[in-house]
Amino acid sequence: MQEDYIKLIFGLKIKQIRTAKDLSLFKLSKITGLSKSYLNEIEKGKKYPKTDKIILLAEAFDVPYDDLVSLKLDKNLAPVAEILQSNLLQEIPLELFGIEERDLIEIISNAPMKVNAFISTLIEIGNNYNLTKESFYLASLRSFQEANDNYFPELEIAAKNFLKQYSTYQEGETITDDLMTEILKEEYGIEVFYEDFKSHKRPELGKLRSIYIEEKKHLYINIDSDLDQKRFILAKELGYNYLGYKERLNTYSWVSFENFDQLLNNFYASYFAGALLLPEDELVYKMTQLFGEDKHDIKNFLRLFGSYTESPETVYQRMTNLLPKHFNIRDLFFLRLTTKIGTGKYKLTKELHLNQQQSPQANETDEHYCRRWVSLNVLKKLENSTPEDPEHVISSQVSIYPFNNNQKYYVVSSATKDPFNPDYLRSVTIGLLHKSAQRKVKFLNDPEIPIKEVAVTCENCGMENCAERVAPPKRFSKDMQSKRLSVVVNEFIREKVNRFK
Repeated sequence: MQEDYIKLIFGLKIKQIRTAKDLSLFKLSKITGLSKSYLNEIEKGKKYPKTDKIILLAEAFDVPYDDLVSLKLDKNLAPVAEILQSNLLQEIPLELFGIEERDLIEIISNAPMKVNAFISTLIEIGNNYNLTKESFYLASLRSFQEANDNYFPELEIAAKNFLKQYSTYQEGETITDDLMTEILKEEYGIEVFYEDFKSHKRPELGKLRSIYIEEKKHLYINIDSDLDQKRFILAKELGYNYLGYKERLNTYSWVSFENFDQLLNNFYASYFAGALLLPEDELVYKMTQLFGEDKHDIKNFLRLFGSYTESPETVYQRMTNLLPKHFNIRDLFFLRLTTKIGTGKYKLTKELHLNQQQSPQANETDEHYCRRWVSLNVLKKLENSTPEDPEHVISSQVSIYPFNNNQKYYVVSSATKDPFNPDYLRSVTIGLLHKSAQRKVKFLNDPEIPIKEVAVTCENCGMENCAERVAPPKRFSKDMQSKRLSVVVNEFIREKVNRFK
């Protein structure tokens, strides 16, 4: 608001002039007769003094009254004004992380030139790496998930209450499509239609799974959607309405969004859908049985997936919700990769890293992901499969990152075809840090689990004689060269110091 902006600018001016004249709040209070607490409120942008008090401040500072009330700032504070006027702070979801906007402004005001240089640096990095506003919002959402261990008890409770209110749900049963459709219509006036999106004059629609038309309260689901996708769309729509979210996205997958609340509510509705389709207590019980096995058997994962009608991705993501809470496994990551058949190129389209584990992660510089990842191997195996082979390829391995502190993960990955893009395949992966998971997952010590040394990208990997390498280790070589040069420089300095002692 303009009024808040004026208060902030005035407060920043007062603080800047007071500091330049080496006046403490106590000294300024004695000179002007204004209380120290009141002056502090002014500087923080919470109060704007009346004319007589501004005159007192102008006289104390020996500056013209008009200069004090002008919104024009000198070069030191100009960057702050630019930040405030740019709506940057309004676009950043500060409240999500418990940060007050005024606190951030105070930090900026304490060293405006340095902070402006820092922000300019971030913007330059963003431009260089083609990072968009959407990328920033998605990164903020991931950070929010990580800060909460990707577990949201209020949404778990909401899903349980929904099942109690609307179904005679028993363990082992699943809520039916017909019931979800009936609830949408009777409770929320939403009608569901199944249409062939490809038959329209706009072929781009064929890539979407659903479109919601707010004015008509019509939910259109692409008839090409898998059964599990249709169920997830229905459950997600129930989430939007049962949780009462007005700010929302109207397409799935989303095309664009106007503000962060839409993205956040989309996540909440999706989480609710997962909790509705794969109820917490039941899945925790099945995971406990799976992790209690002494021997590693990938078929046990297939049996777990087979006990639900939902897609492997939904189950993997649901496991990332429950592993930190119920198994105390917080060092984990989730990945989704896609590839166009025949290209040999892989794109990381979704990721989550809990407890700040940073390998592997997306790169925006077109580097080549390590071909030793199980995530890529299952995609290659599916691509080379025959029509008689299973449509769901699953595999696992222990991945060791020798060039990243020897981090060791147990990783399981599933690959399936993309029903909306017949030329594309996708894999979903969950990785558990070995040392933190082995207390809860008995089969991790099974010597039959394949072990592979891996890297993040070929460009940053120093592994010699790697048969899977598809690009030279340019970044790794550059880093090594810099380290060697640093060693030589230090040796030179020590030699000269010792000679002239």
